[in-house]
Amino acid sequence: MTDIPAPAHIRAIAPYQAGKPIEELAREYGLDPAGIVKLASNENPLGCSGRVRAALGEAVDALHGRYPDANGFDLKASLAMRHQVPASWVTLGNGSNDLLELASLALLDEGTSAVYAQHAFVVYRLSTQARGARHLMVPARDYGHDLDAMLEAIADDTRLVFIANPNNPTGTHVPGARVRAFLESVRERHADRVTVLLDEAYDEYLDPDERVDSTRWVREFPNLIVTRTFSKAYGLAGLRVGYALAQPALTDLLNRVRQPFNVNILAQIAARVALDDTDFLAQTYALNKTGRAQLQEGFAALGLDYVPSHTNFVLVRVGDAARVNDQLLRQGVIVRPVAGDGLPEHLRVSIGLPGENTRLLDALKSVLQA
Repeated sequence: MTDIPAPAHIRAIAPYQAGKPIEELAREYGLDPAGIVKLASNENPLGCSGRVRAALGEAVDALHGRYPDANGFDLKASLAMRHQVPASWVTLGNGSNDLLELASLALLDEGTSAVYAQHAFVVYRLSTQARGARHLMVPARDYGHDLDAMLEAIADDTRLVFIANPNNPTGTHVPGARVRAFLESVRERHADRVTVLLDEAYDEYLDPDERVDSTRWVREFPNLIVTRTFSKAYGLAGLRVGYALAQPALTDLLNRVRQPFNVNILAQIAARVALDDTDFLAQTYALNKTGRAQLQEGFAALGLDYVPSHTNFVLVRVGDAARVNDQLLRQGVIVRPVAGDGLPEHLRVSIGLPGENTRLLDALKSVLQA
């Protein structure tokens, strides 16, 4: 195989591994796809709302061979109205993952560093590595972010701090008051030299008393980017649409490196409809809260330690996670190994429908007792 010249920091990247698709597992083990339960990718088990499905069905005429609105005017207007910010403060992305990459592309290079937490979303590490920037990974506290230690880790060359709240893959949550105090400290010590990216992909799964209006922080802190996604609670994972909120100086930088037409026509239509479907969002929240209790109670009954979750998944310690995962796959149950996140004894289990959760718990019990 011929060596193709490439930067060493690119060759050092371990490509992102997505959750195993149902079709792939069916081929590997000769299983019926209809009988496979996938609880690996934190998807909404309800799919998207009926209103979104209807809107997509009517959107065929929009697929007329022309490019989508490159600036997403209508979707930005809806988001601006929802969050009470100017539309010029909104950046659209091909999922919020795209926005994490845009932030790293705009702010990092080989002479800079990024701060992120141990056991945080793997894309923080990958996007930092792709820019050739220095990694400042801060040890976790109780599987979550140690914001005091992260503040102290900021170096002279630091340009970007990633915070996932709630965090993936551990499901932990930092109270809003502590996040705000962190933002104030960064501003006091580092002025506008350091940008903080607050990744709120799972915000809609928080209990109401845990939620904060981070949009207010965007108005107050010119060095803050808040990212959200329609992939999780809104059930639009297959369409890939997310957004960032930031003041104009940061928004301008993000749009300088954003690919044109990065959010397709159907995604823009679906997101606008989903944003207004508050009944579906309430249904999703209620189903998830019940399912989270079902899984956590089930894990406790099996004598397994788990991290109390604030999201639509639960991190559970099973011991030999590689073996347990393999045995679950053979029973047609897909969960997510997280050894690559420094958690070799844990599995991340997405919350599904009640019957899917029961299937997982029954399969797990049989594997552990074998």
